[in-house]
Amino acid sequence: MPASKSVKLNTGAEMPTIGLGTWKSGTGEVAHAVEFALKNGYKHIDTATAYENEAEVGQGIKASGVPRDSFFLTTKLNNNDHLRVEEALDFSLKALGTDYLDLWLMHWPAPMVQDLSGPDRSIDWLDTWKKMVEVYKENPGKLKAIGVSNFCIDWLKRLLENSDVVPAVNQIELHPSCTQEELVEFCRQKGIVVTAYSPLGSNDSPLLSNEIAKKIAGKYNVHPANVLISLQANKPGVNVLSKSVTNSRIISNLNVINLTDEEIKELQDIDKTNHFRVCHPNWTGWGSLGFSDCEMLRAIIQKAIESVIHAHILISLPSEIKIEGDGYVLHASRKPWLYGQKLNLAWGNQPIRACPDKWTFVFELVDDDKATPRHAEGL
Repeated sequence: MPASKSVKLNTGAEMPTIGLGTWKSGTGEVAHAVEFALKNGYKHIDTATAYENEAEVGQGIKASGVPRDSFFLTTKLNNNDHLRVEEALDFSLKALGTDYLDLWLMHWPAPMVQDLSGPDRSIDWLDTWKKMVEVYKENPGKLKAIGVSNFCIDWLKRLLENSDVVPAVNQIELHPSCTQEELVEFCRQKGIVVTAYSPLGSNDSPLLSNEIAKKIAGKYNVHPANVLISLQANKPGVNVLSKSVTNSRIISNLNVINLTDEEIKELQDIDKTNHFRVCHPNWTGWGSLGFSDCEMLRAIIQKAIESVIHAHILISLPSEIKIEGDGYVLHASRKPWLYGQKLNLAWGNQPIRACPDKWTFVFELVDDDKATPRHAEGL
């Protein structure tokens, strides 16, 4: 279906389909990017306290001369502000030079200590959400909508079971190598708009040179980046953040293509053979934060393989991981070279043992070193 210019939030407000993201934008570059974007058709600016650039974003907004009520502004509660929600909101408003936010998100369901060196396990993110709801209800002039970011299905279920306010948005990483289709569909069913961040994967992403993306880009005579951004913009109930500090790219990123269903499927299928994340949840110290254990396990296994690999052996970890019974099963396209080798892995406080058989690895969580892994035969 053709991409629309906006998506409707559960508050009734319209949120632009394309926004300017400011994560990892260099100091001194953000203000110009925001000013230029607003002057050239952008209607959504996204930032966060954690990006340490809210003041620069505010400078760009002021310099643009664009009326505040003509664009959508999003920022996020930092991980070390879970105990001072209202104060954090006022800090952001002051830094941005605005009286209100169109959307305020909990950046991660991961409260952290003040210096952000690790998790603060004395705080429950659900209590933080309840405080955000309280502030939202008591300050309609300051907040038009609230939402979350980096929330998995289980965390959303917990929130919905304990709150009378449904998040307007869940901002998550989305690109052809991280499609999160079940999560996107869950949000759609619950009336939660999904905002896609890192739609290119990253600035040096292999997705920009992916043959499928290049083929589609050639058909429409556009840059592969336009194809990757358009992929998210073509999904119902999804909007997307593009990031650039270069004038030509800022303008180009607004060029959304109406992709065919076949092209969307081709791009989505990249995840099956080339899965990766730009922003792993485990950086917070809270583990996987409820996201796929398979995905997190795969990253650990990859690291272990890299630690024992010999320079003359080329290996790529099988991309397909399924949970079968109590084990994690990796289906390889050929007989694993690791047959018979031992991997020193850990999942939480539990060691993992590998049992290879033909083209399949079975990794099982075991309680102690004496446990025997389930055999892979017949899988």
